[in-house]
Formats: sequence, structure tokens, C-alpha cells
Amino acid sequence: MSADGSTNSPPPGARADWTIDQGWDAYSEAEHQVWITLYERQAALLPGRACDPFLKGLEALDLHRTGIPDFVRINTELNRLTGWSVVAVPGLVPDDVFFDHLANRRFPAGQFIRKPDQLDYLQEPDIFHDVFGHVPMLTDPVFADYMQAYGRGGQRAMQLGRLHNLARLYWYTVEFGLLQTPQGVRIYGAGIVSSRAESIFALDDPSPNRLGFELERVMRTPYRIDDFQQVYFVIPSLQALLDATLQDFAPIYDRLSRASDIAIERIETNDLVITEGTQAYALSRAAAAQ
Repeated sequence: MSADGSTNSPPPGARADWTIDQGWDAYSEAEHQVWITLYERQAALLPGRACDPFLKGLEALDLHRTGIPDFVRINTELNRLTGWSVVAVPGLVPDDVFFDHLANRRFPAGQFIRKPDQLDYLQEPDIFHDVFGHVPMLTDPVFADYMQAYGRGGQRAMQLGRLHNLARLYWYTVEFGLLQTPQGVRIYGAGIVSSRAESIFALDDPSPNRLGFELERVMRTPYRIDDFQQVYFVIPSLQALLDATLQDFAPIYDRLSRASDIAIERIETNDLVITEGTQAYALSRAAAAQ
């Protein structure tokens, strides 16, 4: 979880790298029950919707058990599979801290879990979003390499002043990405797989555009954090996503510095259109807000 780019001192009780002890023994039975409720709801919904690497990762890490996973336990298998580990942090961390963790194959995860009356919406990502949503994909070697490459790219983007472009890449892939498979479009983004409502909306609703992934196109597209997405980008494979990020971004950033943003709902002439959405949901929300 990254913040807004500012670098602050870690809060009391956190180490210099902003990590803390998970404190697994301190979770209450009610908190474990929230995890179980969320897990069972998503586990029943996601087969046929989530991509195979996510579902296999979910099984490999055995994230159900008796409640909130103990990071010590899941890190043993995660490290064996791809060399990654999960580290607990007290909340949103500065971008430089976030990128350093990713570059060193550590995924920073929130320690707290939402309340029982917050099952369907939470403003700040909690342990369910971070661990259930993100960590299963880190068992896939190709995606694991992509996340490390993203962390290294983030460190350079900060130096070049193009962090907003790279943030869009994270949003439309790691958080809200879709994958084309022989069986059809599937989910791999953590923001979708950890949300019951968006797991349905992202694949079934006629409202959003679903467009083929193109790196610079994604980097020119703003995103919304307050509602369902108006556009999803569909990658042809995890390998294609990794390959796109292993190039030198400096020439791309140079071109982007002279290019304008593309409106979220817009379809460009060169876009690969998988689904042209009606935008009905976004339009109805905008009308209701007037």
C-alpha cells in the first residue's frame, strides 16, 4: 500500500522500513470471523471469474484455515514458490518505502481487518484486500517478477517525476486488471477479486469499456478511486505484461510529457475494443449527484 509520495518518519512502534509485527495472536474471534465470511463469499464467487494463477495461489497458500492468515505460515510457502514474503505495515506507507519493498520481493500488507458492517466497502485497504487480493498472484513466477520490476520502476519514476503515470499502470493492472484466456476474460486485479460487487461488475455489467492493454495508453488514462471503474484494460498474458515493463521507460516518459491525458470513458481510434461499454452506470451516478 503506497501513499502520496511524501516521505515521513515511521510512526511509533514501526521499524525504519515501516514494518511492524503482525501480532497474529491479538486478533479476536470476531475479527477472524470477518475474514472467514469474506473468504467464503469470494471463494464461492470467483471460480470461472478469477484467472487460474490466482485460484491456484489461493489454494497453494491455504488462506482459509481458521481465519486471518499468520504471515509466518504463509511466507514459508510463498518464499519457496517465488522468493516473496508478506510484511505487516501500520497503514499507507510513503511511495519510496513501498517501492523499496516491492523491489526486494516484499509485499507490505495492512495489519487490521474491517468491521462486520464494512464487508462491502472500506476506504483504506485492509488485510483482506492486501492478502486475499494481492498475495495469491505472487505465487505465480511471472507475475512475481512483474511486481518486482514495478518496484524498481517506481524508484526510477520518482527520480524522473513521472510517478502519476506509473501509478496508473499499477491501478489498471495490479489492482483492476483483466486477463484474456482461452476460456474468456478473467480477473487478476486485487481490487476486483477482493470485492464481491466489482467481481460481478467487471465481467458482467454492460457499462464499462474493456480495452486491450497498451502501456502508454494505460499511462495516459486517469482512474477513479470512489466507485466502479469506467474502463478495464485486458492483458493478453502475464508474460506480455512483464515484457512491457522490462523496457526502458525513460523514452516513454519523455513522450508522455508532451501528450495529454485520455478521458476515462473515451475510446481512441487505435484501441483494441473488447467491449464498448454503455457508461450507463457512471452516467446514472453523475446524474444522481447533481
